[in-house]
Amino acid sequence: QVQLVESGGGLVQAGGSLRLSCAASGHTFSGYGMGWFRQAPGKEREFVAALSWSGASTYYADSVKDRFTISRDNAKKTVNLQMNSLKPEDTAVYYCTTPYNRGPPLGWASEYWGQGTQVTVSS
Repeated sequence: QVQLVESGGGLVQAGGSLRLSCAASGHTFSGYGMGWFRQAPGKEREFVAALSWSGASTYYADSVKDRFTISRDNAKKTVNLQMNSLKPEDTAVYYCTTPYNRGPPLGWASEYWGQGTQVTVSS
């Protein structure tokens, strides 16, 4: 069983920054890709970013590319999401995940999910 616990959400003005963190336990952290999904009110969950187990490969949704940066520390079993230049449309619950890509057209999915942390960006 894998446990993922997010922290770092909150309220920020448009143009501001937030850093989300996720602490993992219960599995061989270094063997998993890690990442983030989000779900805005009234919308489906969507992929945000992912990072391979080695950290060598990163993947981002087009909507966050060049604004968000994902990183991990395998020794501490943590994964982080630095979010800069935040926009009101980034408002969502953000979930820490163990994502994998099923290829088109299925896209990204995840085996494990954290409980989520709220990010609210005011205009």
